Amino acid sequence: MTILFLRRRVLLVAALAFPLLAQAAGTTLLNVSYDVSREFYKDFNAAFAAHWKKTAGEDITLNQSHGGSSKQAGSVIAGLQADVITMNQAIDIDVLAERGGLVPANWATRLPFGSAPTTSVQVILVRKGNPKAIRDWSDLGRPGVSVIIPNPKLTGNGRATYLAAWGSAIKNGVSPEAAKALLARIFANVPVLDGGGRAATTTFAQRNLGDALVTFESEAPLIEREFGNNFEVIYPSRTLLAENPVSVVDQVVDKRGTRKAAEAYLQFLYSEAGQEIAARHHLRPRDAKVLAKYAKAFPKVSTFTVDEVFGNWAKAQKDHFADGASYDQIIGGKK
Repeated sequence: MTILFLRRRVLLVAALAFPLLAQAAGTTLLNVSYDVSREFYKDFNAAFAAHWKKTAGEDITLNQSHGGSSKQAGSVIAGLQADVITMNQAIDIDVLAERGGLVPANWATRLPFGSAPTTSVQVILVRKGNPKAIRDWSDLGRPGVSVIIPNPKLTGNGRATYLAAWGSAIKNGVSPEAAKALLARIFANVPVLDGGGRAATTTFAQRNLGDALVTFESEAPLIEREFGNNFEVIYPSRTLLAENPVSVVDQVVDKRGTRKAAEAYLQFLYSEAGQEIAARHHLRPRDAKVLAKYAKAFPKVSTFTVDEVFGNWAKAQKDHFADGASYDQIIGGKK
């Protein structure tokens, strides 16, 4: 009887203590994101952790996973337990709805601006002095120009580059056939197709390969800070407005009980504090007041959206990046 009593007492104490231990441990969230967002989310996470502690009275651990955007989305589909997914193109969240129902089909309607709290634009980074006189997309297709672009089949950065060049040509009045020919010339000048935007940066800035690197505007200051003032940023005459969408991963947060924290995390991206951090990391904020404050950091440039030129992301994916579509036809046997 004594042993039975002691066992029951131990179990009772453990049961009473477990909620207290769970509360003390706090919540853990995993943000699965695209390759070149590491530094932004490192600073954002610190600010959100302080905000969550103040408002919810709870410690929170924020983990990050970064890589080529389509690879990242594929990892979530394969079982990576992402509480939130923060991408640079809607197609990499749409696929979570299409393959397994990890998010609802209407995920983009849950937050303002199509659930995209920040934007960026595609720019061309050239070496100091711009020795190849690169000024626009057409220059990337000239003979003798070597261009570094990450793989459009795997990365949002690569897809944004492809669509920026194609869309700019269409906006300038050329035919789809001529736009395709331009992209064929550009990709003929790509010596290596890296699997992520940061890998492409390393190829260009550290391995010193290529005359130009096409990347997001937000990446250019990071390159200068890490590798020195050896480059110049070229804003093309027209470029793609890259919207950075976000979503909770519903199946994961509901299973883990993290929905409240995950939703607050994404909502904090829209706060003045979150928008300030984005602007300091050279992501274009949606908040007009913050954008005006940092106006000098974001030159005005003629932009277009995927919907405007290509119909929508699903159509762009089908027409250009699906197996056997335009990109595969352009690239041929090149891997």
